[in-house]
Amino acid sequence: MRVKPLRQDLQKYLTKRSLIRKFDKQLQLFKHNPKHPSLNTERLEPKSLKIYSFRIDRKYRAVFILVSPFEAEVIDINDHYQ
Repeated sequence: MRVKPLRQDLQKYLTKRSLIRKFDKQLQLFKHNPKHPSLNTERLEPKSLKIYSFRIDRKYRAVFILVSPFEAEVIDINDHYQ
C-alpha cells in the first residue's frame, strides 16, 4: 500500500513526542500489510465515514483514510486515550 507524505503539522507532533522511529516502523508494516496483527488496524465510528486507525504504540494511533484502494493518507495522529 502506498501512503501519501505526512503533513508538516503531523511531523511536528511526532517529533515533539519522540515518536518518529516508532511511527516509521509501524508505517513500514502498514505499507507491506495493512492488516498486520501488531498494527491493530480498525475502522472507526461512525463506519459510514470510512476512517481507520492503526497503532503506533500503546498510547498513540495514526488515523487514516483510503484515497484509493491502494493508497492511504494519514490525517491525524492522536492520543488513543483522550
